[in-house]
Amino acid sequence: MKVTFVGHAGLFIETRRGSILCDPWFNPAYFASWFPFPSNEDVDVEQIGNPTYLYLSHLHHDHFDPRFLSEHVSKDATVILPDYPLDLLERALRDLGFKRFLRTRNAEPVEADGLTFTVTAAVAPTDGPLGDSGLVVDDGETRIFDQNDSRPLDIESLTRLGHYDAHFLQFSGAIWYPMVYRFPEKMKEALARKKRQNQMARALRYIEQLGASYVVPSAGPPCFLDDDLFQLNDFDRDATNTFPDQTVFLEYMDEHGHTGGRLMVPGSVATIGDGAFDVEHSRADDEVSAVFTDKRRYLEAYRERRRPAIDAIMASLPRGEVDIVASLREWFEPLLAQADMTCVGVNGRLLLDCGEQSVVIDFQQRRVYEWAGEEWDYRLGVDAALVESCIANHYEDWINQLFLSCRFEAERRGPYNEYVYNFFKTLSEERVQYAEGYYAEQSQDEQLWECDGYRVQRRCPHLKADLARFGTVKDGVLTCTMHGWQFELATGRCLTSDDRRLYTEPIAAEESEWTAATGSRS
Repeated sequence: MKVTFVGHAGLFIETRRGSILCDPWFNPAYFASWFPFPSNEDVDVEQIGNPTYLYLSHLHHDHFDPRFLSEHVSKDATVILPDYPLDLLERALRDLGFKRFLRTRNAEPVEADGLTFTVTAAVAPTDGPLGDSGLVVDDGETRIFDQNDSRPLDIESLTRLGHYDAHFLQFSGAIWYPMVYRFPEKMKEALARKKRQNQMARALRYIEQLGASYVVPSAGPPCFLDDDLFQLNDFDRDATNTFPDQTVFLEYMDEHGHTGGRLMVPGSVATIGDGAFDVEHSRADDEVSAVFTDKRRYLEAYRERRRPAIDAIMASLPRGEVDIVASLREWFEPLLAQADMTCVGVNGRLLLDCGEQSVVIDFQQRRVYEWAGEEWDYRLGVDAALVESCIANHYEDWINQLFLSCRFEAERRGPYNEYVYNFFKTLSEERVQYAEGYYAEQSQDEQLWECDGYRVQRRCPHLKADLARFGTVKDGVLTCTMHGWQFELATGRCLTSDDRRLYTEPIAAEESEWTAATGSRS
C-alpha cells in the first residue's frame, strides 16, 4: 500500500485494488482564517484527481472543500458514505455532481472489489457538524486507520478487525477555545496549557488502545495567515498554545515510549507493508525541517503568498445589506418554538453583539429581538459582516463557518453550555428536530402523545422528528411529514422500512382494562 499525504487530514491511498482520496483540503476555510499547515500548494492535484473511491469524513470545511471537489475530482469516483442519520453529506456531494455512493453501516466492514472498508460514525449533536467519522482500509495485506479528528467510542469494534500497520490521527487543536474567550490573561493561559496537554494525551490514549505499528500525526494544526489571527500560530513551542505542530507531538510520543511515530508533510509518500513504513518526502530533508525549526519565517512567506486570497474573501462580505434583527427573528423564532430541550438547556439570553445591529436570542421566551441593554447570560461579539454573510448564504451550521474562524469574542456567566453552540449547528427544522430527538432519547422520561385514539411515542423512529408537530393521520396511517415515513397505528408497523417500528397503544382498550379492574372510570 502507498499513501501520499495531501495535507492536513488529506490522504491519497493507492492499492492493487484501487485508490482512495480522503478529505482533500486546499482552499481557505472559515472566512479565510484557516489554511493547511504545512502548505500543500505544490501537491500535484492531477495525480490525485481520479480516485476509484472518495471519502469525506464529515462536512467541516477543512475536510470538505467544495471548490476543490468541484474543480479537480472526477465525478466518476465512488463515494464511501458514513452511516449518518441525516443525509446532509450525500446531498452536498450530489450537488457537486457525484452520483455513485457506497453506503456503510457503523463499524461494519464492507467488501468492495477486493478492498474492505470499515467506517466508524459518531452522530451526537456535539460530533462535528452533526457527525464525524474515521475510515479503516484493508487491502488484504495492509490495514490502516484514518481517524482524522473523529473520536470513536467503541475501540473494541476497531481492534477486533486485527492489527493495524498505520494509524493517522489528530493531536492538535481545532476549536476556538479558550483563545476567543474574554478571560483574564493568566486564566486563559492556564486553560490553554491544560487543553494542549489534554488533546495530546487523548491522542496518545487512542494510539495505545489501537496499537498500530506506525503513527502519523495529521488533521492539524491549521495555520492562521490573516494579520488579525497570525498570533494564534505556535511559533516557539509555547506550552500555552493549543496548536502544537507535528514535531511537538512526535517528541511527545517518544517521551512516552512510542517510537513508531512518522512525520509526513504534503507530498510525502509512504510505502507501507511487511512491517515497514518507508517515507520519501517531495523536498529535501533540510527544507522539511526548516518548516518547523524556522516556522515564523515560513509562515510569514506563506502569508504574503496568500494575502490576495484573504483580502478578496474579506472584501466580498456584505456590509449593511442585511437587516440582522428582522432576518434572525424570521429564521430563528420558528426553530426556537420547536427546540424544547435546547431552550431548557440554555435557559437564558444570548447576546449576538454586532455593534449597531446587536440582537438577543432569548431561549426562555423563545424570542429574537433587538438588544436594548438587557442582561445576558452568553455574549458573542461578532463583526456584523460575518453575521450578514451567514444570513445571506443561509448557513444552517454557523460552527462550520463563523465559530471555527475564531473571528469572534465570547463571554459567559457560568460554566460552558454545549446547548448554546449546538443550537448554531441546527439552524433548520430537520437539524433541530434531529438534535431534539437525540436529547430526548438520552432522557429517561417516556414521551407519549395522544393521536387518533392511540397513545404513540412522540419521536419518529426514523430521525427523531417530533410527531406531535410533524405527524398527520389518514385512514389509520400516521405520516411523519418531515421525511415522509409512515406507520400503521393499529400495529406500529412501519410501511416505509422493514427495520423500524412505532410504539402505539389504543387508548380505549387501556380505559376498558382500568374500568374492569376498578369498577370506575376516570
